[in-house]
Amino acid sequence: MNTFSKIISLFLLISIGSWITPQKVSAQEGAVNFQVFYDELSPYGTWVDNPDYGYVWLPDVAPGFIPYRTNGYWIFTDEGWTWVSNYRWGWAPFHYGRWHMDPIYGPMWVPDNEWGPGWVTWRRSPNYYGWAPIEPGVSISMAYSNDYNVPEDHWTFVRNRDFGRRNINHYYVNHSTNVTIIKYSTVINNTRVENGRDVTYNAGPERGDVEKHIGRPISPVAIKESGKPGQNMNKNELQIYRPKVQKNTSAGAKPAPSKVANMKEVKSREQRAAEIKMQKSNQPAAQKASQPRLSSPSNKVGGEKQQQVKPGQKANPSKKTEGMKQQQQAKPSQQASPSKGAEGVRQQQAKPGQHANPSKGVEGVKQQQANPNQQTVPSKKDEGMKQQKQVKPTKHINPPKKEEEVKQPQQPQQANPPQKTEETPPH
Repeated sequence: MNTFSKIISLFLLISIGSWITPQKVSAQEGAVNFQVFYDELSPYGTWVDNPDYGYVWLPDVAPGFIPYRTNGYWIFTDEGWTWVSNYRWGWAPFHYGRWHMDPIYGPMWVPDNEWGPGWVTWRRSPNYYGWAPIEPGVSISMAYSNDYNVPEDHWTFVRNRDFGRRNINHYYVNHSTNVTIIKYSTVINNTRVENGRDVTYNAGPERGDVEKHIGRPISPVAIKESGKPGQNMNKNELQIYRPKVQKNTSAGAKPAPSKVANMKEVKSREQRAAEIKMQKSNQPAAQKASQPRLSSPSNKVGGEKQQQVKPGQKANPSKKTEGMKQQQQAKPSQQASPSKGAEGVRQQQAKPGQHANPSKGVEGVKQQQANPNQQTVPSKKDEGMKQQKQVKPTKHINPPKKEEEVKQPQQPQQANPPQKTEETPPH
């Protein structure tokens, strides 16, 4: 009887062991190491080899970035108050590791393997809630005690009635009041232990206390684990990637970023901010420089019209073509320029009823010829043909009348047959 009982007991122990062993193996297969941080965060910042902390990550963010303050908010979950970041990479640096607030290079993230809703220390006063990032190397017992001294400008405070808002960034209290608030505040030591991960963290203000200040009940948001890096807040559910991360060990090859910068190569926070400011200031300047080029044709024509229209003369459509000739042939201030002769002829053409100044056409022709004895100059003939071609598209000019008016002042010069041929308009 005793032998039979021993055999049955041994069989049961073997069966139970076979059931438990696969579960442990599957849990190990689901774990990841620091390589997931190195690979997933590289597109959003720079990995730097820090002499104090090893590989640290500097995010590519706008000036003024502060962890657990910029571009995010707190929601109440079953894990306590959980930080929801609007950055794509927010699933990792706000729930694993610690933020080091370097005075020269700005916030830099130091990876670690423990997941938490937010690695911050909390304080409360009669009118405010506040939190600040926990520095690397600070134990949980120290971080949640009165002995942990955080620089006053690292704290973020809001009025207790505004805590829990999705747009909480509009309700932050100015840093100038931090000293006074800290003086009359106490540490919130609401620690919890997650047995499945063996992690101790601070859940933040008590739910009932917050409900009393905001005047409404709070419904916890469920956390659903995602199978790929990222996070998404969907209605009343937070989907977030939070795998079990194995800590780096000395045995075997250590995970490392594919690209690592030296601390000497990294620009300071002020230098990076100046570069971003310069890039923003250069963009409007480039747009302003391109605007005159786009509008230059109209400005050019307008300028030509202003040069062409003189006091006492009415502007007409032919002035546009006339102004372009003046810029191509001579300056407006030159009285004996070839365009002046053409101008005298065109003034008679544009106003056929004005026959009181027939000598202007002859004067213009004489100015163009420059030498009365040289009456048939081929280049002048070509110039006259070009002038007629440019005047022809104008609707207000009647070519037949033009021919008569040009011929009338040239009748005394009948000894110059080539002159008549020069002024004949092309058909």
